[in-house]
Amino acid sequence: MRVRVLPFGILKDWLGASATTLELPEGASVGDLLDRVGELQNSAPALRGIAVSVNAEYATAAHLLSDGDEVGLLPPVSGGTNSVAHDEAPPIVVVLTREVIPTEKLAAAARRGEDGAVVVFDGIVRNNTHGRRTLHLDYEAYEEMALKQMNELAEQALSKFAVRHATLVHRLGHLEIGESSVLVIVASAHRGAAFDACRWIIDTLKQTVPIWKKETFVDGAVWAPGEPFPAELSVAPEATRDT
Repeated sequence: MRVRVLPFGILKDWLGASATTLELPEGASVGDLLDRVGELQNSAPALRGIAVSVNAEYATAAHLLSDGDEVGLLPPVSGGTNSVAHDEAPPIVVVLTREVIPTEKLAAAARRGEDGAVVVFDGIVRNNTHGRRTLHLDYEAYEEMALKQMNELAEQALSKFAVRHATLVHRLGHLEIGESSVLVIVASAHRGAAFDACRWIIDTLKQTVPIWKKETFVDGAVWAPGEPFPAELSVAPEATRDT
C-alpha cells in the first residue's frame, strides 16, 4: 500500500520540505512507518518526541495504516482560512489568518450583556529570545488539523469551564516585532471561569495544535524547539524508544 508522508516544522529541514510517498506492506502501523523513515533518512533521533497524525487526527504508534492515508510528522509545536472580521461573534470563533489580527474588534464582538468578564490573551512578537535579538518570526501550520484542534479546544473550554464564548485566532506567515501572533478571548458571567479557561486554552494550544515558529535573529534562524507533546501523543521510531 502507499501512504503520503508530510513533514512539518524543523522536520522539513531534516527530511525534506516536500511530501513523499512510501510503499508499506499491508497491515503496517504508524510505528512501522516511523522505523522506515528513520532507516531511509538515517534520521531516527530526529523523530524522537514527535507526534503523528493520520488524516489530520492524532494517532498512536499502534495505529494501522490504510492505502492512501496522509501521515503528518509533527515536531513539538510552538505553538481553509476564515476571515477574522466578526460584527457579532457566535459561541466559538476559530481562525487561522495571514492578516493582522484585529484584537480590539474581536474583543468587542465577543462581549454580551450577560457577561461579567471578558479575558483576553494577546501573544505578541517580542524583540529578543533569551537576550538574542529577534528580527522577525514565521509561522506555519498543518492547517486542516490545526483548525480541528482549535475547534476542539474551544468546545472543551465551553464545557469544562462553563464559559459562554471562546475566540482562538492564530497568525501564519511572516510577523514583525510587536505584531500579535495568537489571540484568545473568553467571555463568561464570572471572572474566575474566564481566567481559568483562557489560561487552559493557550497552554493547551501551545502543546497540541500543529503550528510551528521559525525565529530569525541577527545571527541566524532556527525553528523554535516548542514544548513536549503530552505523553499520550508522543510517538517515536523503535530505534529511539526507551533509550
